[in-house]
Amino acid sequence: MTTIKKTIHVLGNDISVLYQNKIEFISLTDMLKAKDGDFFLSDWLRNRNTIEFLGIWESVYNPDFNYGEFAIIKSQAGLNNYKISAKEWAERTKAIGLKATAGRYGGTYAHPDIAFEFGMWISAKFKIYLIKEFQRLKEDETDRLKLEWNLQRTLSKVNYHIHTDAFKENLIPAELTKQQISFVDANEADMLNMALFVKTALQWRKENPDESGNIRDMATIEQLVVLSNMESINAVLIHQGLLQSERLIQLNKVAITQMKSLVESRSIKKLK
Repeated sequence: MTTIKKTIHVLGNDISVLYQNKIEFISLTDMLKAKDGDFFLSDWLRNRNTIEFLGIWESVYNPDFNYGEFAIIKSQAGLNNYKISAKEWAERTKAIGLKATAGRYGGTYAHPDIAFEFGMWISAKFKIYLIKEFQRLKEDETDRLKLEWNLQRTLSKVNYHIHTDAFKENLIPAELTKQQISFVDANEADMLNMALFVKTALQWRKENPDESGNIRDMATIEQLVVLSNMESINAVLIHQGLLQSERLIQLNKVAITQMKSLVESRSIKKLK
């Protein structure tokens, strides 16, 4: 079980706050140092009002609370010869709000609700400042978590842009070389493939032997949009009487221009 210790300062007294599995416990042992005169936790626990308060708290938050033992303790609370320790209370009733620990973080600790109640036995002023300082601690934690969340969010954005920028560079086709332009002497579909993907269907298949689809099956939304536009433009260029190599140059330029525009398009991103 992971335990983290923090400290709050209440009217010149250092009060430990333990975090165990994200649940806070305030040190009653430290709080006792602020009490004038001799006062012990057993004095507080023998009080009938204290026992009733602890019993009600456990009944609300602890499904394993032992009501039978609680009834026995309650019937004896307040008697002159009766005393009970925090450890005994926890063991007999299976209480979770109050506990005694040994070792590095030794002492008696209580859930904040119970610690605030105990604070009143120190003094009304102490209780008010205890609540105030504990709230300040929680606010500091909330601010720190917000800062960490914002930092993670910022880093995620940076990483996203790094990733998408690299992805965009791969999407935008390269300008064809003279060798690539002269190499293509194929059907119109493969000519469009070369203009957009900078490779023919056969070249793609050789590079991706394990893929079940073809080069167009693996295309992105952006590439499919540009491919559709290129088919219309190619029909116009054919009507104008341009040779395939000339059309390939024009369509490659169209592919580069449109892909640069589409990778930044918000409307395309919404389709993904």
